[in-house]
Amino acid sequence: MEALALVLALPLLGGLALALWGARERAGDLNAAVSLAAFLASVWLTLIVVREGPFTVWGEWFFVDPLNVFLVTLTTFVGFTTALFARPYMRIELDHGKMTGPRMRLFHSMYQLFIAMMLVALTTNNLGILWVAMEAATLATVLLVSVYRTAASLEAAWKYFILCGVGIAQALFGTILVYLAAERAGGGGEGALLWTRLAEIAHLLDPGILSLAFAFLLLGYGTKVGLVPVHNWLPDAHAEGPTPISAVLSGLLLNVALYAVLRCKVLADGAMGDGLPGRMMVGFGLITVVTAAFFLSRQRDVKRMFAYSSIEHMGLMTFAFGLGGPIANFAGLLHMTVHALVKSAIFFAVGHAAQKAGTQVMEDIRGLLKVSPTVGWGLMLGTLAILGMPPFGVFASEFLILTTAMRELPWATPFLLVALGVAFASIFGRVQPMVFGETALRPLAHPPALVPVFVHLGLALMLGLYIPPWLNTWYEQAARMIAGG
Repeated sequence: MEALALVLALPLLGGLALALWGARERAGDLNAAVSLAAFLASVWLTLIVVREGPFTVWGEWFFVDPLNVFLVTLTTFVGFTTALFARPYMRIELDHGKMTGPRMRLFHSMYQLFIAMMLVALTTNNLGILWVAMEAATLATVLLVSVYRTAASLEAAWKYFILCGVGIAQALFGTILVYLAAERAGGGGEGALLWTRLAEIAHLLDPGILSLAFAFLLLGYGTKVGLVPVHNWLPDAHAEGPTPISAVLSGLLLNVALYAVLRCKVLADGAMGDGLPGRMMVGFGLITVVTAAFFLSRQRDVKRMFAYSSIEHMGLMTFAFGLGGPIANFAGLLHMTVHALVKSAIFFAVGHAAQKAGTQVMEDIRGLLKVSPTVGWGLMLGTLAILGMPPFGVFASEFLILTTAMRELPWATPFLLVALGVAFASIFGRVQPMVFGETALRPLAHPPALVPVFVHLGLALMLGLYIPPWLNTWYEQAARMIAGG
């Protein structure tokens, strides 16, 4: 209980402190320190779950199990490394006049509030609190996306707010329908929305109500996942907000939204028993992968291009979880992990590259290897990793997804292969001249602090070669849980 309390309280307290002192020179250090403390607390929480198993606390309103505990640790880890990256990055933005003291205060405080809401969403046992946490995270990230106060960033923030507001309203209606089904099954009262109780009586829930509820929940939370056709906010938010926010949007928010869908899928599967929720996820996932892959070839903004890459990969995860079964679920969980690590690393490298070049237009960014070898190699290795080149972990997860699709849905495999091929050609063809092309920019006098990039890529490489037994056990337990086993 103490570990979970620390995990949830530290970002909230950090956000309050940074709301007061977030404009000071050492605010970035405090932001990183709070993020480190939250990560250490999540490691402590993980050790408790490994030793004692799943548990519920505080009147069963919060719980931790193999499905959410590794996502909690991943969230706090990426939150910490992003805070490290943001320290020098945001100082340069301040020097360039893009940020002011009040905006720095807003950035630091809302960053911690965003992390706090992600952790609440992951650990709550109440579907109503899950909805509230996702809405609060939306409001925090709207402020973060618009922090530059340019016309483009304000437009992106409003687009994000409107589209995700519509999506979250649909998720609310789906949650109300779940409550209705629980009440009809004799599970009304204040515990009607507790996921652990709903999972126990899932077979008693009205399948007609649950089918409608899951449709609204999938479309509602799918807006935050970035599923086509409710993905339009995502490229703008990634392109116009500060790069640290692009990193946590791709690395954290999309994962947590997909986690919410998975919790709802378990209930719908238990009530319906006909595989319809899985087929819906397969359909949305496949359409998302194919659409995003072909949009990639039309992008000129480097952050927008990698935002569409995130849409593609979230579609692939949704497809995997829709297939169901232990192997597909295992592959989906592995892909969630490596995508969060690799995509955030890519945005770290892209942020420094765009900051040095003074533009995000890919044609104007050339010769990164000469300007800064660490940025160049970081971007190149990150690109190869996210494109599924062996031996990185993305290759392992995509291989498992494709081989499972060949066995379960052979007709879908050609669409996936074509989409992945188009994505590879589009991204690699744009990144290669950015890294190896000729440039008129002068080399950096000092290499930027890109340790987080290579730490993330090193972990993604390790997961492609070797998954530690304790992590493999988590994946297997979580995969069985999602499959209803």
